[in-house]
Amino acid sequence: METRAFFDPATSTVTFVVFDPETRDAVIIDPVLDFDPLAGQTSTRSVQEVVAFVREKKLRAHYVLETHAHADHLSSSQFLRRELDARVAIGARITEVQEVFKGIFDLGADFVRDGSQFDRLLADGETLEAGSLRIKVIATPGHTPACVSFAIEDAVFVGDALFIEDSGTGRCDFPRGSASDLYHSVHDRLYALPDATRVFVGHDYQPGGRELRYETTIGASKRSNIQLRAGTTKEEYIAFRQARDAVLAPPRLLFPSVQVNVRAGHLPPPHADGRRYLTVPLNLFGPADEVGAQLPPPARETR
Repeated sequence: METRAFFDPATSTVTFVVFDPETRDAVIIDPVLDFDPLAGQTSTRSVQEVVAFVREKKLRAHYVLETHAHADHLSSSQFLRRELDARVAIGARITEVQEVFKGIFDLGADFVRDGSQFDRLLADGETLEAGSLRIKVIATPGHTPACVSFAIEDAVFVGDALFIEDSGTGRCDFPRGSASDLYHSVHDRLYALPDATRVFVGHDYQPGGRELRYETTIGASKRSNIQLRAGTTKEEYIAFRQARDAVLAPPRLLFPSVQVNVRAGHLPPPHADGRRYLTVPLNLFGPADEVGAQLPPPARETR
């Protein structure tokens, strides 16, 4: 098995092409669709590099694998489906994410919440066959309820569950996120893999301006991850994660990303004028009145 990484500096996302050099069977993990939020313009500049690599190597891309419905970049999975005839797969709990965001974005009666926008929904523990590649699905919820990691031979592709040691773990403050769940996903599931297991992360934020890194090991993470080591208790992690998440700003592309990604990378359907629109819910993170003035938060029960 070989891996080729493609880094998108605009979103700090790493896309992976994983392939068997002998049979040329391949999968693509977490691809990016470029989006300029000021112009409202999408483009396929980044993903064209992936397509060019697949064609240059004469690979057969069986699947586009999504580790979760990303909140920081749009997925180019449908472009890859069209260009490379690859099917799109995601964790089966995506239906829970769809249910949440249907209400937040008022997605309408035509938006179904059964995951049928994807070609395949993946259950925890199942093995997905992509030609000669055997991919074990490991449910790793916490960042979102639908997060999964993909174990392929001596490597695991973890999405936003776990980052390079100096970056820690994914945030847990999105709807239905859970620091408790992420603790168990990393500490009890990922850290149960052999220490030599190679870990490929979905983002690298290059703290301190260091060089790009997207690969570590389970052993290095257990010893040195700044947020969650093998010896970190659940209580310690939850307290840290909740305090940290409370001061994090929303991702720059949160609203456009989620609306596209819960649709499996499909853009919203066109309106009567033929244009497609993304919705921005106003004051989602704090109440305001009809003229935009902030309102005090609702009083809490004292009983």
